[in-house]
Amino acid sequence: MRRLLTGMTVALLLLLNTLVLIGPLMILAVLKLVLPGRLKAACSAGVVWIAETWSDIDKFIFALCLPTVWEIRGDTELRMDRSYLMISNHQSWVDIPALMQAFNRKAPFFKFFLKKELLWVPLLGLAWWALDYPFMKRYSKAYLAKHPEMAGKDLLITQQACEKFRNLPVSVVNYLEGTRCTPAKQAEQQSPYKHLLKPKAGGVAFVLASLGEQLDAILDITVFYPGERIPGFWDLLCGRVPKVVVDIQTLPMDPALWQGDYQNDPQFRVYMQTWISERWAKKDALLSTLKNEASV
Repeated sequence: MRRLLTGMTVALLLLLNTLVLIGPLMILAVLKLVLPGRLKAACSAGVVWIAETWSDIDKFIFALCLPTVWEIRGDTELRMDRSYLMISNHQSWVDIPALMQAFNRKAPFFKFFLKKELLWVPLLGLAWWALDYPFMKRYSKAYLAKHPEMAGKDLLITQQACEKFRNLPVSVVNYLEGTRCTPAKQAEQQSPYKHLLKPKAGGVAFVLASLGEQLDAILDITVFYPGERIPGFWDLLCGRVPKVVVDIQTLPMDPALWQGDYQNDPQFRVYMQTWISERWAKKDALLSTLKNEASV
């Protein structure tokens, strides 16, 4: 009963925070569409400031009501005036609060590539639209076999989205697995990794091709949950997540990662896929190490 009351209380506080801030955020988002020049830029900055404040209040609610310890490891010397590509594993909706804990007001407010269906999430879908989050439509292999003209559509959307990020400090988050990792999904795709799904190189390659010269670093992020199972968002709200580890490794920008044509150059495509596979193997080993540490 105590856990249930905690979950209901935290959920109510998060909802109140959302209801208070969604109105001003949407007003600025609409003004951003119609105002010119500096006024447009001021509205964009206002939208981001509200989103950062929203995140700060959520962090305060978590700290006030929940026992969760957020352990941020690794390279944490970040700057708000720099641009980053963040690559991360993905296991749970708790990954999002974990990124808030690690990066809010320490790096530019992060941009996600979201499934198009998430646009219809009450309130949050509007907020993500206001923040210029790109919404992607994913197609199954069976659908693409019947409609080959739709192949590469997501990559085109990625390029168009990155145009909005040009000349502004930005943190672009890319979940290379494309979906949350579960044992069932690992078995289905016969993943060679113990803790991860196979990574996809195309999205990262197109972000780097569009923004490579603007980006200051790649942040390789590993989120780890000690315990026997991966917690859900309701587990977090109920206080059933004692600890979350966020490991951050800063990788220097290598021009070789974006000075190629991923779509049309097979040699460059292999180079990118090899680089990402090597990063994923290191991430898988790190997760094994963190799991061993947690079991001691």
